[in-house]
Amino acid sequence: MSQHLLLSSIPNLITLARLIAVPLMVWLIATDALSAAFWLFVAAGVSDGVDGYIAKRFRVESELGSYLDPIADKVMLVGVYVTLGLQSYLSLWLVILVVFRDVLIVGGTVLSQLIDRPVKMQPLFISKVNTVAQIVLAAVVLAELTYKLAGLPLISAMEYLVATTTVISGSCYLYMWVTGRGAFIDAPAPAQRSESARASTEDQPRGRV
Repeated sequence: MSQHLLLSSIPNLITLARLIAVPLMVWLIATDALSAAFWLFVAAGVSDGVDGYIAKRFRVESELGSYLDPIADKVMLVGVYVTLGLQSYLSLWLVILVVFRDVLIVGGTVLSQLIDRPVKMQPLFISKVNTVAQIVLAAVVLAELTYKLAGLPLISAMEYLVATTTVISGSCYLYMWVTGRGAFIDAPAPAQRSESARASTEDQPRGRV
């Protein structure tokens, strides 16, 4: 039992380490320690795949992980994008778009909780594409700055890809939130709450929004 408990904690500990590394990553970019920032960002990206693999491979997925994993990803990406934008390494219009989309989703989630209509943490395919595109763009920018690569045309193309997927995914979530189509979890009756909570804990996948 203790071995299973230890194993089940590993994915969440990896995710927490990625979250804690965000301030260091931001500081490294802000102080032009770009090589260290690049490799820390790569390590964070690898850890994202590792914690998900461990959780699925050993069937230790948890409700905490399903919330913590996307939060860590978004905090990292928003922190990196804002810092790259302030340092003029990324277009400010793109940074504003990315941050606005995430604020829109978080705001909708909080509002839904306040009106007792909790939102499902179920990512859309376009949202996964958007997250991957954001990670690739940040990695390419940091690599270009670190190793002086001629990646400007690629960066420009990636910026428009990130912008397009950001607008599409944000619009999809806004539509689902406004119409209530698949975005909300029906509040269970009092007698059903404990059973529903157990089922949610057992079945909740790790994912991104």
